Amino acid sequence: MFLPEDFLFNKRVRNPPDNPMNALISYGNALLYTKTISQIYQTHLNQSISFLHEPSEGRFSLSLDLSEVFKPLIVYRTIFELVNRRKIHVSKHFNKKLNYCLLNDAGNEIFIRAYEERLNKIFLHEKLKRKVTYREAIKLDAYKLIKSIMEGHMFQPFDERKKM
Repeated sequence: MFLPEDFLFNKRVRNPPDNPMNALISYGNALLYTKTISQIYQTHLNQSISFLHEPSEGRFSLSLDLSEVFKPLIVYRTIFELVNRRKIHVSKHFNKKLNYCLLNDAGNEIFIRAYEERLNKIFLHEKLKRKVTYREAIKLDAYKLIKSIMEGHMFQPFDERKKM
Protein backbone atom coordinates (compact mmCIF):
# COMPACT_ATOMS: atom_id res chain seq x y z
CA MET A 1 0.00 0.00 0.00
CA PHE A 2 1.28 3.44 -0.90
CA LEU A 3 -0.37 5.24 2.04
CA PRO A 4 -1.67 3.93 5.36
CA GLU A 5 -5.44 3.63 5.56
CA ASP A 6 -5.79 6.66 7.88
CA PHE A 7 -4.23 8.84 5.21
CA LEU A 8 -6.22 7.72 2.18
CA PHE A 9 -6.65 10.54 -0.28
CA ASN A 10 -9.57 10.81 -2.71
CA LYS A 11 -9.49 14.41 -3.91
CA ARG A 12 -7.84 17.70 -3.10
CA VAL A 13 -9.92 19.91 -0.78
CA ARG A 14 -8.41 23.21 0.32
CA ASN A 15 -10.65 25.44 2.41
CA PRO A 16 -10.95 23.88 4.91
CA PRO A 17 -9.08 20.63 4.36
CA ASP A 18 -11.48 17.76 4.99
CA ASN A 19 -9.02 15.02 5.95
CA PRO A 20 -5.51 14.60 7.36
CA MET A 21 -3.78 14.31 3.97
CA ASN A 22 -5.39 17.51 2.67
CA ALA A 23 -4.41 19.20 5.93
CA LEU A 24 -0.77 18.19 5.50
CA ILE A 25 -0.70 19.33 1.87
CA SER A 26 -2.29 22.70 2.69
CA TYR A 27 0.03 23.27 5.64
CA GLY A 28 3.15 22.26 3.72
CA ASN A 29 2.18 24.42 0.74
CA ALA A 30 1.61 27.42 3.02
CA LEU A 31 5.03 26.93 4.62
CA LEU A 32 6.69 26.67 1.21
CA TYR A 33 4.84 29.74 -0.05
CA THR A 34 6.09 31.87 2.87
CA LYS A 35 9.63 30.48 2.51
CA THR A 36 9.56 31.37 -1.20
CA ILE A 37 8.40 34.91 -0.35
CA SER A 38 11.39 35.36 1.96
CA GLN A 39 13.80 34.11 -0.71
CA ILE A 40 12.31 36.38 -3.40
CA TYR A 41 12.64 39.38 -1.06
CA GLN A 42 16.40 38.93 -1.35
CA THR A 43 16.19 39.64 -5.10
CA HIS A 44 14.91 42.56 -7.18
CA LEU A 45 11.75 40.79 -8.32
CA ASN A 46 8.29 42.27 -7.77
CA GLN A 47 6.26 39.72 -5.80
CA SER A 48 2.96 40.84 -7.32
CA ILE A 49 3.96 40.22 -10.96
CA SER A 50 3.59 36.60 -11.93
CA PHE A 51 3.55 34.47 -15.05
CA LEU A 52 1.61 31.37 -13.98
CA HIS A 53 -0.87 32.32 -11.23
CA GLU A 54 -3.33 35.16 -11.61
CA PRO A 55 -2.38 38.19 -9.52
CA SER A 56 -4.78 39.11 -6.73
CA GLU A 57 -4.82 41.28 -3.64
CA GLY A 58 -3.50 39.82 -0.43
CA ARG A 59 -1.12 37.31 -1.96
CA PHE A 60 2.15 37.32 -3.83
CA SER A 61 1.48 35.35 -6.99
CA LEU A 62 5.15 35.19 -8.03
CA SER A 63 5.82 33.19 -4.87
CA LEU A 64 3.09 30.77 -5.91
CA ASP A 65 4.72 30.49 -9.35
CA LEU A 66 8.23 29.81 -8.10
CA SER A 67 7.14 27.45 -5.33
CA GLU A 68 5.14 25.26 -7.72
CA VAL A 69 8.15 23.23 -8.91
CA PHE A 70 9.37 22.73 -5.32
CA LYS A 71 6.10 21.31 -3.94
CA PRO A 72 6.80 17.72 -4.99
CA LEU A 73 10.42 17.95 -3.86
CA ILE A 74 9.89 19.56 -0.48
CA VAL A 75 6.26 19.35 0.63
CA TYR A 76 5.11 16.03 -0.83
CA ARG A 77 8.33 14.19 0.03
CA THR A 78 8.13 15.49 3.59
CA ILE A 79 4.54 14.26 3.87
CA PHE A 80 5.26 10.84 2.37
CA GLU A 81 8.29 10.37 4.60
CA LEU A 82 6.32 11.24 7.76
CA VAL A 83 3.30 9.14 6.83
CA ASN A 84 5.01 6.08 5.38
CA ARG A 85 7.61 5.90 8.14
CA ARG A 86 4.79 6.31 10.66
CA LYS A 87 6.31 9.38 12.28
CA ILE A 88 2.92 11.12 12.23
CA HIS A 89 -0.39 9.47 13.17
CA VAL A 90 -3.97 10.61 12.72
CA SER A 91 -4.93 9.51 16.24
CA LYS A 92 -2.02 11.30 17.97
CA HIS A 93 -1.17 14.34 15.85
CA PHE A 94 -4.41 15.82 14.51
CA ASN A 95 -7.11 17.86 16.24
CA LYS A 96 -10.17 15.60 16.35
CA LYS A 97 -12.53 18.47 17.25
CA LEU A 98 -11.87 20.11 13.89
CA ASN A 99 -12.58 17.02 11.76
CA TYR A 100 -8.88 16.10 11.67
CA CYS A 101 -8.13 19.08 9.44
CA LEU A 102 -5.47 20.66 11.67
CA LEU A 103 -2.30 19.34 13.23
CA ASN A 104 -2.08 19.57 17.01
CA ASP A 105 1.05 21.01 18.67
CA ALA A 106 2.92 17.68 18.67
CA GLY A 107 2.06 17.05 15.00
CA ASN A 108 3.04 20.60 14.09
CA GLU A 109 6.44 20.18 15.74
CA ILE A 110 7.09 16.91 13.90
CA PHE A 111 6.06 18.38 10.56
CA ILE A 112 8.10 21.60 10.95
CA ARG A 113 11.22 19.65 11.94
CA ALA A 114 10.95 17.33 8.91
CA TYR A 115 10.11 20.25 6.60
CA GLU A 116 13.15 22.26 7.76
CA GLU A 117 15.39 19.21 7.36
CA ARG A 118 14.16 18.82 3.79
CA LEU A 119 14.73 22.54 3.04
CA ASN A 120 18.28 22.30 4.38
CA LYS A 121 19.10 19.09 2.52
CA ILE A 122 22.31 19.58 0.56
CA PHE A 123 22.87 18.42 -3.01
CA LEU A 124 25.41 19.10 -5.74
CA HIS A 125 24.17 21.74 -8.16
CA GLU A 126 25.36 20.44 -11.52
CA LYS A 127 25.51 23.80 -13.29
CA LEU A 128 27.14 25.74 -10.44
CA LYS A 129 29.41 22.81 -9.49
CA ARG A 130 28.86 23.45 -5.79
CA LYS A 131 26.70 22.20 -2.96
CA VAL A 132 23.43 24.03 -2.27
CA THR A 133 20.29 23.47 -0.21
CA TYR A 134 16.71 23.40 -1.47
CA ARG A 135 16.25 26.71 0.35
CA GLU A 136 19.06 28.20 -1.78
CA ALA A 137 17.65 26.54 -4.91
CA ILE A 138 14.46 28.57 -4.48
CA LYS A 139 16.46 31.81 -4.44
CA LEU A 140 18.57 30.61 -7.38
CA ASP A 141 15.36 30.09 -9.37
CA ALA A 142 14.41 33.70 -8.62
CA TYR A 143 17.79 34.86 -9.91
CA LYS A 144 17.39 32.60 -12.94
CA LEU A 145 14.03 34.26 -13.62
CA ILE A 146 15.66 37.71 -13.50
CA LYS A 147 18.36 36.54 -15.91
CA SER A 148 15.83 35.07 -18.34
CA ILE A 149 13.83 38.32 -18.33
CA MET A 150 16.93 40.45 -18.83
CA GLU A 151 18.34 38.25 -21.59
CA GLY A 152 14.99 37.57 -23.25
CA HIS A 153 15.09 33.79 -23.17
CA MET A 154 12.66 31.22 -21.82
CA PHE A 155 12.73 30.52 -18.08
CA GLN A 156 13.64 26.94 -17.18
CA PRO A 157 12.63 26.22 -13.58
CA PHE A 158 14.57 23.98 -11.22
CA ASP A 159 14.65 20.38 -12.35
CA GLU A 160 15.76 17.90 -9.72
CA ARG A 161 16.79 15.37 -12.32
CA LYS A 162 19.36 17.90 -13.50
CA LYS A 163 19.69 19.66 -10.10
CA MET A 164 19.65 23.02 -11.84
